Amino acid sequence: MHIAPTMLPSNPSWTCELDRLEAMEMLLTAVDKGSLSAAARELKIPVSTLTRKVADLEELLGTRLLIRTTRKLTLTDAGTSYVASARRILDLVREQEHEATGEFTAARGELVVTAPVQLGRLHVLPVINQFLAQYPDITVRLLLSDRNIDLIDAHADLAVRIGELADSNMIATRIGSLRPVLCASPALLQRHETPREPNDLTKYPCVVFNSPYLSPWRFRPPGTGKLLTLEVQPRLEVTAPDAAVCAASDGVGVTLVFEHDADEALRNGQLKVLLPQFEVEPVPVHLVHVQRNLMAIKLRHFIDFSAPRLRESLSRFGKKHRH
Repeated sequence: MHIAPTMLPSNPSWTCELDRLEAMEMLLTAVDKGSLSAAARELKIPVSTLTRKVADLEELLGTRLLIRTTRKLTLTDAGTSYVASARRILDLVREQEHEATGEFTAARGELVVTAPVQLGRLHVLPVINQFLAQYPDITVRLLLSDRNIDLIDAHADLAVRIGELADSNMIATRIGSLRPVLCASPALLQRHETPREPNDLTKYPCVVFNSPYLSPWRFRPPGTGKLLTLEVQPRLEVTAPDAAVCAASDGVGVTLVFEHDADEALRNGQLKVLLPQFEVEPVPVHLVHVQRNLMAIKLRHFIDFSAPRLRESLSRFGKKHRH
């Protein structure tokens, strides 16, 4: 079953097409968030308003779109078809709005970029600062988060992503890779015998950076090709790599972070790399954006400007230890 939203009958309760587009936006938010209450919080409107808009939409269509339970929302077959159509329509509307403001013919408007916190601060932000100096009619909103922000949900133009990419709907530009390194302070190594293999780490205090890219700790024994996963008991667990580096530098424990996170501490001798021969392969880093019919000039300029600069910035952090 397929419903064509543009062929819907008129209804006196709908004052204009904007009402219908607004209801579509509310419906999609409810589906993406999983509940009407979560969608209402996201949209900053009363639940009753959102419920009424969705009910009006169902009345207009003459069919149910959602099956509501106390725990979750489930789309009907008609709802699944309608949501897919609504996404295409709203994407087209946004493209037309951008085109009307000249964003497809001139380098202007707001660019929304997402990136992991530390990678964004150390590498992406300096490039953005240079970009802004060259393009005075473009503004940038940088969203820093160590979780992968959904580009469509956040209305973001571009994301910097660490790790292998699973979403085939994204266009990706590889800008480098990051080397995971195990490191500890000289003071800690004076109190403990230097580890010779990953299993020795069970005897060490550990500082764990709770990261989807680095947890659990993984190693590749030389000559075997096998992947070893090590469950360590953290003496300290943190949610930011700079905190892990700081604690490890103070001798709290051994930590596993990306090399660029510990670069300064490694160069000034506060930390030393351990077990380099057991390192896994560097983790890829990409610029990703949603595939659309048209690409805004501001996004094309930013990709062309940032990709080579980010490759250069990351170039010395993506090489696995060589014996």
